[in-house]
Amino acid sequence: MKKLSIKKPFYFFLSLFAILLSTLNSEAQDGASGINQATTMVKGYFDAGCNLMYAIGAVLGIVGAIKVYRKWNEGEPDTNKVAAAWFGSCIFLVVAATVIKSFFGL
Repeated sequence: MKKLSIKKPFYFFLSLFAILLSTLNSEAQDGASGINQATTMVKGYFDAGCNLMYAIGAVLGIVGAIKVYRKWNEGEPDTNKVAAAWFGSCIFLVVAATVIKSFFGL
């Protein structure tokens, strides 16, 4: 039977203690300025995120169109259901990005 080594838990707690000590020395900033800084950062990245959602919607639309076309050519009976699901997911991505953009006034 192997004897359990005490070194692994010791190094874990030693590193945890070092992290704790390093956070005690950090300086805190005012809460309002932190929130304002976070708001500015989110507003800066929001347009890029919306464009990314539009691009993902376009790629999903193309993939969905190819899958629906393949099912339609094979004569599968559930083509309408698959087409509605893919079309609905693409519409949801576009509408969700637009609604979030207008909701937050960006």
